[in-house]
Amino acid sequence: MSGSSFGMLRDYLVGRYDDLKRRLTLQLGSADLAGDALQDTWLRLQAGATEAQDPREPVQYPLSYLMRMATNVALDRIRAEARFMNGEEVEQVFAELSDPAPGPAQEALGRSELARLAAIIEEMPPRRRHVLILVRVDEMPRQEVADRLGVSLSLVDRELRRAHEYIVERTR
Repeated sequence: MSGSSFGMLRDYLVGRYDDLKRRLTLQLGSADLAGDALQDTWLRLQAGATEAQDPREPVQYPLSYLMRMATNVALDRIRAEARFMNGEEVEQVFAELSDPAPGPAQEALGRSELARLAAIIEEMPPRRRHVLILVRVDEMPRQEVADRLGVSLSLVDRELRRAHEYIVERTR
């Protein structure tokens, strides 16, 4: 195609831009993609007109030619964008690659919170502290704790509830 054919196609594209965009939007399903494809098509025609081209026959059906050219440009764009991951995919990859072990800051914070909790538990009355440790740390059934300490199950429940309330109150 000669440089003058490129010029003729550029002029045709500019003169029938709205019609081309409407048709391309219907074909591609996106007005933004259609507009981008037509702009890239115009740029390709501009680049072709400035380069030395072998003379060829003029385009007989410029509408069909431009539609095919713009469709190919849009498909190239879609393929290029499909090579990249979206934000959710990137986050998923980083989540899979990230080390589940806590970092130094998290370890220091955890140690500090653990030391504070141990100090709060040490402040409790001995029986309450003993009930809490047997039930929550040693995972002993409440009835077994009651039998071991020689107290009723309701007292174990009451001491456990008071221990929880005490911890919540002191951690605020």
